[in-house]
Amino acid sequence: MQAKYISYQETGSFSKLVLDYINNEKELSAFYSFRPDMDGLAKAIEHRHFLGDRNVLAEVLKEQYQNLKPNKSVSKNIELLALNNTFTVTTGHQLNLFTGPLYFIYKIVTTINLAIELKMAHPDKNFVPVYWMATEDHDFDEINHVSVDEKNISWIQQTNGATGRLSTKTVAAAVLAYKGYLGISKNGKRIAKLVEQAYLEHDNLADATRFLVNNLFERYGLVIVNADEPRLKKQFASIITQDVIEQNSAKIIEETSDKLEANGYKSQVNGRDINFFYLKDELRERIILQNEKYTVNHTDISFTETELKAEIETHPERFSPNVVMRPMYQEVILPNIAYIGGGAEVAYWMQLKANFDFYKVDFPVLLLRNSALLIDKRSAQNIYSLGFELEDFFLPAEELKNIWVRKNSTAQLILADETRAINSIFDQIKLNAYKIDKTLSVSTDTAKQKTNHLLANLEKKLFRAEKRKHEVALIQIENVKKRLFPNGTLQERILNLAPMYVNYGEDFLSSCIENFEPLGGDFTLLLPS
Repeated sequence: MQAKYISYQETGSFSKLVLDYINNEKELSAFYSFRPDMDGLAKAIEHRHFLGDRNVLAEVLKEQYQNLKPNKSVSKNIELLALNNTFTVTTGHQLNLFTGPLYFIYKIVTTINLAIELKMAHPDKNFVPVYWMATEDHDFDEINHVSVDEKNISWIQQTNGATGRLSTKTVAAAVLAYKGYLGISKNGKRIAKLVEQAYLEHDNLADATRFLVNNLFERYGLVIVNADEPRLKKQFASIITQDVIEQNSAKIIEETSDKLEANGYKSQVNGRDINFFYLKDELRERIILQNEKYTVNHTDISFTETELKAEIETHPERFSPNVVMRPMYQEVILPNIAYIGGGAEVAYWMQLKANFDFYKVDFPVLLLRNSALLIDKRSAQNIYSLGFELEDFFLPAEELKNIWVRKNSTAQLILADETRAINSIFDQIKLNAYKIDKTLSVSTDTAKQKTNHLLANLEKKLFRAEKRKHEVALIQIENVKKRLFPNGTLQERILNLAPMYVNYGEDFLSSCIENFEPLGGDFTLLLPS
C-alpha cells in the first residue's frame, strides 16, 4: 500500500487540546513531562527511575504465556524485561469483541513502531512494545459488539464484574455471526480460525483476547500484560492504601482539571473521593466512606480503617484502580517511558500529571496514536474522476457537492455582483431619503435587508435547480463519503479489522507497520497499490 500524510487539522476530527499538544502550545506544558519527540523520549529514558520488580514482571508474564507458545521475539522481549537497560512503550485498551474498532489495531501498530524507532536511536538499550489489557474494566456494554458491513454483531451476556474474568461460554453465537461475514476466502478462513480458537478454546475473555492479539502481532515482539495479578498489585499496595485513606488523587485531579478548563480545555474524566473498586470473583463495586466505615457499594461488605489496611496488605488484588488511578498502576509495575493513546486518552492523562508528581511516580511521554483512513481503489478513482484530492473528502458532503457544482456549472449561480449593485442603489436612495426626512433612512435600510434576503433565497433556489442537473455526480460524492466515513465519522472509530483483513490479509497489518510514523505528527491516508 501507498501512504499520503495530511495534518490532523485538515481532518477536522480532533479536539483543540490534541491539536495544541501536537503544535507545542505553551498553555499545555505544565500538564505533561516531556515532548513527544526523540529528544523528549531520550529525556524520559534518562530520568526514568523504575522502582518496580523486573523479575516478578518477567515471571508473571512467562506464566501468562505458558499455554500460548509465543513467537521467539515475544519470549525474548519477556526475558529482556528483567534487564535494567530495557524499557517499555505501552498502549492500553479494553477487551473489545474481535478487537473492536480499527483504532485498536492502530494503537498497537504505533506502539510497535515506536519501539523499533527507539531501538534504532538507542542501540545500547532495549524497548519492548506492550499492550496493557484492561482486564479489570467492568463496562461490558462498551466492548460487547463489533461493526462489520454496516451491521452490529453483539455478545449477549449479563455481567457486572471485571471483563477479563468473564466466561466465554456464551460467546459462540457471536462467533458464528462474525464467521458468516468473513466468508470462505483464504484470508476470511484464516481470521475465522483465529477467532474460533481464541473465543471457543479459552475460558475467559482475557485469555481469548491475548490469544487473538498475540497471533496478529507476535512477529513484532508485542508483549501483552494482564495486570489483574496479586504479585503485581502488591507493588502498588502502598499507594492504594495511602490514596484510599487520604483521598489525595480526588483533590489533586480536580485542581488540575480546573486549571485545564481555565485554559479553555474540556475535562475528560472526573475523579471520585475514592478511586478504587473492590474486586472479588464476579464483583467489582465502588468503595465508599460512610460513617467512618469503608463500604462496598451494593453489598454488605464493609471495613474499618484498620481492617481495610489489613485487607489491602493481605489481598491487594482485590483493589482495582478506576480510570484515574489505572495509569499510575501501569507506571509502577512497568519500566515505561511512553504511553500511546487516542485524543481523549492524551487529554485525560494530562489531568493526572500532578497526581503522579505527588506520589513520585515518573510520568511517561504522551504520544498520540497514529490515525488512518484506508481509501479503497474504487473510492480513490471516484475522488480523482470528480476532480478532488483525497484530503478534500474530509469536508462535509454538502460542501463537497457545492464545490463540485460551482466548478462544473456554466450557469451563473452567485448573485454577488447583482447584490452589490442593488446595495449601491439602496445607498443612493437612503441618501436622497435622508435629505427629505431623516426618519426615512430606517425604512430604506429595512427595504435593503428584505431585498438582500430575497436575493439570498433566490441564489439558493438557483443552486438547488442546478444541483438537480448533476444528480449522478452528487450521488457519487454521497456514496464515497458514506463508504469512507461510516455513520459520518472516522472509519477507524466504526469499522472492525474484518473487512480489511478479508480484502488485504496480512498485507494490511504489514502496510500499517510500514507506513505509520509514530513521531510524524500527521494523519495517514492508505491506498492499496
